[in-house]
Amino acid sequence: MQATRFAATALAACIAAASLPAQAAGCLKGAAVGGVGGHFAGHHAVAGAVVGCAVGHHLAAKKEREQRAAAANQPPASAAKR
Repeated sequence: MQATRFAATALAACIAAASLPAQAAGCLKGAAVGGVGGHFAGHHAVAGAVVGCAVGHHLAAKKEREQRAAAANQPPASAAKR
């Protein structure tokens, strides 16, 4: 019974996350990891998936900001040839 409910919850979370716009980067992976962790930590798969989604999205946004900052600090390709 528990495995069936977990599988149904995981499937519903994946379907919901897949229908979101591309701005939800990192959420799907975070939700999967958080759901599994929450399941093994006292059958709190849904809470784990929610927190995992939030953390995954935060880390993806942080990585994107760092990449933009690094790209902004590089000189243009035409200036590098001079």
